Amino acid sequence: MTRVEIAVAPRPYRAIIENGTLERAGALLRPILDEAAQLFVISVLPVRKWSRKLLSSLKQAGFSAQLIEMPDGERHKKLATVETLSEKLAAAGADRSSVIVALGGGLVGDVAGLTAALYMRGIDVVQIPTTVLAQVDASIGGKTGVNLRAGKNLVGAFHQPRVVLIDPDVLASLPDRQFRAGLFESLKCGVIGKPELFIRMESTSVRDLRNDPEALQWIIAESVKLKAGVVAADEREHGLRRILNFGHTIGHALEAETAYRYFLHGEAVAWGMMAATHIAAANGSLDSLAEGRITAAIARLGPLPGVQVNPRRILRRLQSDKKTLQGAVHFVLPREIGKVDIVNNVPDELILNSLERLRRLSEKGKSHLRSGA
Repeated sequence: MTRVEIAVAPRPYRAIIENGTLERAGALLRPILDEAAQLFVISVLPVRKWSRKLLSSLKQAGFSAQLIEMPDGERHKKLATVETLSEKLAAAGADRSSVIVALGGGLVGDVAGLTAALYMRGIDVVQIPTTVLAQVDASIGGKTGVNLRAGKNLVGAFHQPRVVLIDPDVLASLPDRQFRAGLFESLKCGVIGKPELFIRMESTSVRDLRNDPEALQWIIAESVKLKAGVVAADEREHGLRRILNFGHTIGHALEAETAYRYFLHGEAVAWGMMAATHIAAANGSLDSLAEGRITAAIARLGPLPGVQVNPRRILRRLQSDKKTLQGAVHFVLPREIGKVDIVNNVPDELILNSLERLRRLSEKGKSHLRSGA
């Protein structure tokens, strides 16, 4: 078992990472939560298999727990869903001592987390992520949010969980495409601050990780450790935490431009990392060897859906991104593997060139980045 401390004030918490954690969730939560608290598991239909196991574990530990299912899909990541969930909580008798247990991927974690932040002005939440992306990134750090038509996660709150329970065993049921998409967030962690994680990932494959539980658990744990350290130093993204946005500036714009129905989040971030890497190399801050290694590592985890968007429309979307401050688009650019810079003076033409390069890459018929998924 790996326990990672997320040292945020006034109430630090742990991420517990171990195979089989889901079936022991009740016992693990018993010393953390009030034994009289009502637990409401918010989840989605595709993980009903896991929600049944979780409910059984909670009830065996003596908790009063019930399931509330929300609709699946990025298009439901909106305030209307938060309102619907809140109405269901009220109808079920949830009060200020109740606890929401978010069981699912990043969508569930974000929406259920925001519901917890708002219901009765804030109730406790436990995060139990069931996708690679949620386990290595979304469940850690307290960010919750929903989308607007203008962009991704533009309405949200910081609401730290009481604990994060990470069970790599549940990833066995993930489709390959979703499994790969989450690994791009781990690769991001390697580029921004954990060179040893990057080295491990650039020499492995998706198939290897699906067949090696110990290696997968190590990658998840190292990703969580990186994010835990960043969040502890900068909980509300005033400075250091912004390095976690490597690949997200253009990635979020790609998702919004395609109505959140074309790219999985990790896939959009992968293209965004490639664009940021190209920008860094083009402005002379990253050498060609490191550029090639980052690009090759992303390709190794592919394939990716093609980029078939108008670069100028993406540029316009960047202006409304929540990472834009005082009219300047901020990019996280690699300086070397393990170190990045936050810059706000990237010329529009350089951004457009990087987007055009993505489009050319994805249009190459023989490109191994072209999606067959």
